[in-house]
Amino acid sequence: MSLTASYKKYILRFKSPAGTSRGILREKTSWIIRVEDSARPGIYGYGECGPLPGLSPDDRPDLEEVLAMVCRRTGMYNFSPDEIPSLFPAVRFGITTALQDLQSGGRQILYPSPFTEGRESIPINGLIWMGDPDFMKRQIREKIEEGYRVIKIKVGALDFKEELRLLKHIRQEYAAEDPEIRLDANGAFTPDEAPEKLKRLSEYNIHSIEQPIAPGQFDAMAALCASSPIPIALDEELIGPWDDREKARLLDHLRPSWLILKPTLLGGFAACERWIALAGARNIGWWITSLLESNIGLNALAQWTYTLNNPLPHGLGTGMLFTNNFPSPLYIREGRLHFDPDHVTDLKPFRP
Repeated sequence: MSLTASYKKYILRFKSPAGTSRGILREKTSWIIRVEDSARPGIYGYGECGPLPGLSPDDRPDLEEVLAMVCRRTGMYNFSPDEIPSLFPAVRFGITTALQDLQSGGRQILYPSPFTEGRESIPINGLIWMGDPDFMKRQIREKIEEGYRVIKIKVGALDFKEELRLLKHIRQEYAAEDPEIRLDANGAFTPDEAPEKLKRLSEYNIHSIEQPIAPGQFDAMAALCASSPIPIALDEELIGPWDDREKARLLDHLRPSWLILKPTLLGGFAACERWIALAGARNIGWWITSLLESNIGLNALAQWTYTLNNPLPHGLGTGMLFTNNFPSPLYIREGRLHFDPDHVTDLKPFRP
């Protein structure tokens, strides 16, 4: 066996500007990795390295240098993805999924299951981006009409009173549908203002709120997790603890209700499975969310998520956000992610 790997930068363009508390996203860069084996000509494994600017540890000037090193090392007999520096979790995710795709025959079916056979689907939440109130109301109406029963709303960048009015509108306008509401603050609240804001938000029957304050404020976050009327989910807080002892200490100190797991952000599937095991031992819930990957990364992510047997809605509905995404067997119907086994994804023309 003689493996070779290569990569190519690919810029994904949003259909509409995507607003978060960290700013407006209009495009996102991914590096598509391709692995091939000289003993099996014409078969390729694809993966995606797609760090998020301003958030991912890999968002640094030497990313492509590390990618080039990893591609050179891939063909060596003793190469292991574990030797990729932990500060490059998106690189780990990309190379491990590319290698797994190649091992599985290069058909972008990494985890054969009833999901990839088209017999079962995955519940997902509908994501509502920040914007003016009318824009957000329009998104909410569309998601409800499309059959979503769980909606995730980005908060923290608009006037807080406007955000409260939006939640009141949802509870009045869609009382019959009674959608589950998840909030994501992306660390936008200060520790001083967070308790009162969480109290006000809780009046609208909120399922959970992700990362109400910025990560790294451990005592303040522990206090919030203990006292908040809304269950708190950790997201950005999970970036950085790379070994199990650090992860366990974090969970034992903060004691959150939920974890939001993003393989591109945390170092791949194996790293997330360690978080899941530690969370399970502490009665902490979790769900999986994408990090705005293209359909290459999202496809692998969805297949793996199905194998986890977690019935909660996951954050996997991002494949339709881009104007120039890759073809994919994934599609959404009535708030669930489906896989069309008759759709053949041919990525061979895309040659890094």
